[in-house]
Amino acid sequence: MAKRLGKRKIDSECRVFNLQWTNDYFFVQCKEKAVCLICQETVAVFKEYNLHRHYESRHKDKYDSLQGQIRADKLSKLKSGLLSQQNTFVRQAQLNQASVRASFRVAQLIASSGKSFTDGEFVKKCMDAVAEEVCPEKRDVFNAVSLSASTITRGVEEIGSNVYAQLQQKTKEFDFFSLALDESTDVQDTAQLLIFTRGVSANFQICEELAALQSLKGTTTGEDIFDKVCQTMEELNLDWSKLASITTDGAPSMVGETRGLIGRMNRELEKRGLTAPLRVHCLIHQQALCCKVLTWDSVMKVVVSCINFIRAKGLKHRQFQEFLSELESAHGDVLYYTEVRWLSRGRVLRRFYELLPEINAFLHLKDKTVPELIDPEWKWHLAFLTDVTEILNSLNLQLQGEGKLICDMYSHIKAFEVKLALLLEQVKKRNFVHLPATQKLSTENPAVPFPAEKCVEALEMLKAEFGVRFSVLHVHAKEIRLFQNPFVADIDEAQPSYQFELAELQNCDVLKDTFKPNCLIDFYAALPNDTYPNIKKHAMKMSTVFGSTYICEKTFSRMKLLKTPMKSRLTDEHLHQCLRLAVTRMEPDIQLLTSQMQAHSSH
Repeated sequence: MAKRLGKRKIDSECRVFNLQWTNDYFFVQCKEKAVCLICQETVAVFKEYNLHRHYESRHKDKYDSLQGQIRADKLSKLKSGLLSQQNTFVRQAQLNQASVRASFRVAQLIASSGKSFTDGEFVKKCMDAVAEEVCPEKRDVFNAVSLSASTITRGVEEIGSNVYAQLQQKTKEFDFFSLALDESTDVQDTAQLLIFTRGVSANFQICEELAALQSLKGTTTGEDIFDKVCQTMEELNLDWSKLASITTDGAPSMVGETRGLIGRMNRELEKRGLTAPLRVHCLIHQQALCCKVLTWDSVMKVVVSCINFIRAKGLKHRQFQEFLSELESAHGDVLYYTEVRWLSRGRVLRRFYELLPEINAFLHLKDKTVPELIDPEWKWHLAFLTDVTEILNSLNLQLQGEGKLICDMYSHIKAFEVKLALLLEQVKKRNFVHLPATQKLSTENPAVPFPAEKCVEALEMLKAEFGVRFSVLHVHAKEIRLFQNPFVADIDEAQPSYQFELAELQNCDVLKDTFKPNCLIDFYAALPNDTYPNIKKHAMKMSTVFGSTYICEKTFSRMKLLKTPMKSRLTDEHLHQCLRLAVTRMEPDIQLLTSQMQAHSSH
């Protein structure tokens, strides 16, 4: 029995549209279908019988009489109409996509700028006003952009999720990574834990991003923080074996060896058979703690008392400002002192010292006597404290900033310790060359004896405090120096795994010539991996180390602007997304988000 043939597939016939059918049946080819120019119906298969039957049954009576040039003109007119209609649909689709993209971009700007989600409606009114004045014919286009509070909220959620998805992909490329953590409370007294990560890939591409903002609703013990860190690492699929360092402040819940985060992290790594990561206590925080030894209450209490007397009442404050204006003073006001702000004391003291004669004169006008302001020894103390505090502020500013390498920050610490030792010896000899306020006072009042004993004692206390605070960092000095400049590292003192590679490297003139300390990452990226695998591995680890929690402090400042008493209903999840968009260096894929929105027409 003959095998029965299967049903023939139309696609296998490879039918081609015949241009003659346009003249005969008023059909044109549009993509993969034939479209009737008269009624815009489509025929799926390029088969003359189907086109002929459609024309005969629908349009023959009306159009069969059109022949020659009249038929050609009609065809041309119908083609133009169809093309115009198609272009209208295309333009509308493009406008729809553009309005969605615009909505996403405005949502990103609102979130990253710390504005309220309801500000989108205000932006819409501004757009409408501008369009009405500049291009009234385009008002409908601008009105098509949805900027309602719910749209902005959804846009922020989707953009934040897109950036987080990019980070999840990025972490897969990390060869090593480090963490920086800090905890603070928001306006509703909810403890918020910031976790930043800095990772490096095999080609030395460094990625520094917000890993998570974890809300701690109850206690904030070392165990609570440890659980949140573990959760964050799991969500980002971070490998424990690639953890190079952890940077925190000095809170017991963070640095405790038994119940703190560091102790728990070390035990977890030991359980996994891994070595403990480098532990860094925020260098900026430690420098600020060192400054606390310079309390000098005899000076600060008088300064703060005078400032509070001037600024406590509005009338008195305005009179003081007017008094300075009449005297044509270099400054228009005194500054408030805020103890929690690390740079505050230096700026307050400098301004107070420079306005000392004017302040004393104004207090006399108000019948307030402050004997310290005319006491020569007190003036010495004020000038000296002003100078030393400014030097400390200078170090603080050097340590601040994002993306700083640990070797550069360590260099600033070592340089300051040398400066401090130099300053101590010079003050003992009554040499004030690096203390401008003290030097000026010494020149103006050479007969007034300098209180050397107390000033020397203060510098010695500061020097001892720095030695204690940074002793842990000094333990890793060789590792930091090896990363900073492998050409000057002592081969004999280096670990065995580095010795042969260092010998090879230090005798390679080509690499010596290309080495630039300010292009450290580029240098290590270009090193041949097969020749210097261990040195490159060491450089990868050190390049990820956070020297401070500066980026956490900066982000908390943004958080204070985002979640205010006026915006206290902002949820933890939305706060997280807003902070991520405010600090990220990644660009959200707006085109992808737009296409996904187009795919869901219900939106």
